[in-house]
Amino acid sequence: MRCRLGCVLSALALLLAAAGARPLHAQRTHALIITGLGGEPAYAAAFARQGAALHDVARTQWRVADSSLVWLAEDPARDARRIAGRATKEAVADAFVALSRRVAPGDVLVVVLVGHGSGEGKASRVNLPGADPTAVDYAAWLSGFARQTVVVIVAASASGDFVPALAGPGRVVVAATRTAFERNESRFGDQFVKGLASAEADADKDGRLTVLESFEYARREVAKLYETERRLLTEHAIVSDSVLASRTVYAAAAASGDPRVVALVAERKALEEELERLRARKAQLAPDAYEAELERLLVAIAEKSAAIRAAGGRP
Repeated sequence: MRCRLGCVLSALALLLAAAGARPLHAQRTHALIITGLGGEPAYAAAFARQGAALHDVARTQWRVADSSLVWLAEDPARDARRIAGRATKEAVADAFVALSRRVAPGDVLVVVLVGHGSGEGKASRVNLPGADPTAVDYAAWLSGFARQTVVVIVAASASGDFVPALAGPGRVVVAATRTAFERNESRFGDQFVKGLASAEADADKDGRLTVLESFEYARREVAKLYETERRLLTEHAIVSDSVLASRTVYAAAAASGDPRVVALVAERKALEEELERLRARKAQLAPDAYEAELERLLVAIAEKSAAIRAAGGRP
């Protein structure tokens, strides 16, 4: 069975490549940007710069509506035009509630935390004014987005413990460090924002940036910085689900007006959601049953992608 499944996966990879298949989600994108306490003027300025760049990317490139774009920061007066309020625990909770009222099934929620972090397992946090929300708090807030794809970027030192605390079906969690012990200043945030704001992170130059592309770009650029400075690399970024990250785009391509393509895309989205649910139940299933169902879904998704391509859509 394992040999057969491996052959099927190889064949599917060829089929997807031949179809030019890339995921097309009938989605709107929503964004919550949280920049924490700087502690020193240089850090405060850096966090504010990253927040402003993220805000502009979300608005202009991801086409996030003003009502779905929230930036909370240490000092709202620093950029009153963009910043919605002070980044307190209460304001973050309110922002999640407000966004939960706007999202629809199939949408994408991008949450970016920028700042100084501390790793303590599920009590890990990014320093904010007042009480710091923990990873447990963020997990509770994110539980209201079960029918969306959620992307969480923790661009902070000692952030590795956020990944197991927040990971789950339909979620991609990126952390600037592999463990809670990588506590030095993180360079990941600057490079991550740089990749989003330019075309450099778009590795295949198809004009549609995936989460995995932006992650890989930032990780490479951070390593180059340390090498140029002749310093030992003290941060190793990680991603929770590279497969979902490779399928998730920050902004969907313009929707097709062809009813056939629209229907096919909706059908494939349903299959992809079924695949995520199957993966979440893997431990509960017999290996043969799991692999048979996995094979069925992968074949069906590949066939839908090929059909979308044949109908003139962009898979």
